[in-house]
Amino acid sequence: MQAVELSLRKGSLKAAADTLGITPAAVGQRVRTLEDYLGSDLLMRGRSGLQPTAQLEAALPDLQLAFAALERVTDALDFQRVSEIQIVADPDWADLWLAPRLNTFREAHPNILFCINGSGDVPLRLGAPDIRIDYGEGAGEVLFTDVVLPVTGPDNPRRIADWNPVLQMEGMPLLHLKRQRDDANHPGWVEWFQKFGHRESGPDRGVHYPNARLALDAVRQNVGFLVCGLSLVLSDLEDGSIVNPFPVSQHLIAPHPYRLKLREDAAKRPQVQRFAAWLRAKAGETCSEVHKFQDCNSD
Repeated sequence: MQAVELSLRKGSLKAAADTLGITPAAVGQRVRTLEDYLGSDLLMRGRSGLQPTAQLEAALPDLQLAFAALERVTDALDFQRVSEIQIVADPDWADLWLAPRLNTFREAHPNILFCINGSGDVPLRLGAPDIRIDYGEGAGEVLFTDVVLPVTGPDNPRRIADWNPVLQMEGMPLLHLKRQRDDANHPGWVEWFQKFGHRESGPDRGVHYPNARLALDAVRQNVGFLVCGLSLVLSDLEDGSIVNPFPVSQHLIAPHPYRLKLREDAAKRPQVQRFAAWLRAKAGETCSEVHKFQDCNSD
């Protein structure tokens, strides 16, 4: 019911998913489960977004009132969750930037519990998250702006070492992220080859992975070459499990920064303040790592 109500209120499954901290597919599955149970459709697409079917329309006012009341109750009882921090974040950033660093915060603050993108120490709760980390335009405090560059497994550079220096990547296996194919705000091989050359044919060919974690698993196994954000692979580059096959000067600056947004009332809680301060400090360290490529403070 929450998935149905939020999808209507926000106008799309994606917007509801962003609020809940889960994927649009998961929201769609929850809606379908309820529809299967009731034996009738509840949502339909209209010109202005999702619309209720006739079966749902009669019950919609009560449904909206019920969830508005539940959100008020959640806010009123939020003092009971002072040790919990609910976070919704860009999935790649959460998996590859935040997760490897989070243990250092946990060691210093073992009593603070997390729910990150719907999973973690505590269950997802109703309402807006305490902290949101987005990649893109809009409001929010800039954490850092990434750079995008090619990486590959340690055995692969020798495959191109003696190749045509002008077209070194011609015929090499390329790995892509689905968001690079679907969203111009996420540059990948197509944009990198356009700027730096090294290949003329098939810049968009190859396997498309749903997320950077899976793609980097393949990179470590020397499956192919991937373009991704430097901030996501700093530890891999340091330990040599992946390498940069081209000069570091051949990089793209990400079109948008990662941004930190704190829910207004959550920002007053000491636990959230401590975590936000830690997050800014870690982001500053990453900013220093990429500072040689671009001005981290620009957006």
